Amino acid sequence: MATVTEKNYAFEFLLSEADGTRSREVVTILSAQNLKAGAILGKVTATGKYRECNQDGSAGEEVAVAVLCNDTGGALGADTKMLIIARDAEVKGDLLYYKSDADAGEKATMRTQLAAVGIIVR
Repeated sequence: MATVTEKNYAFEFLLSEADGTRSREVVTILSAQNLKAGAILGKVTATGKYRECNQDGSAGEEVAVAVLCNDTGGALGADTKMLIIARDAEVKGDLLYYKSDADAGEKATMRTQLAAVGIIVR
């Protein structure tokens, strides 16, 4: 029997959110990123666009401020509008995606930063 690997599902990481769509926003994700649902995002200060949170960055993306709701479906060829969880939500910590080289300290910092915007990691 063949082994099947399931993809990430949209919103699979989400435990709860505010009524209506208060927790959600549609934002621009910078091109050339292949991200999964549950990826932790930072916001580039100069452009207001989002990218994978990178604690080594210095343009704003080093601060975790949101969680991506859907896979990007491969490397983005252009900046793309996507849905994020931006506030007032609880998320499953084991279904979040951090930058591949993030260490335990960086992950803890990102969780604290998410809590500051009202996204609680459980």
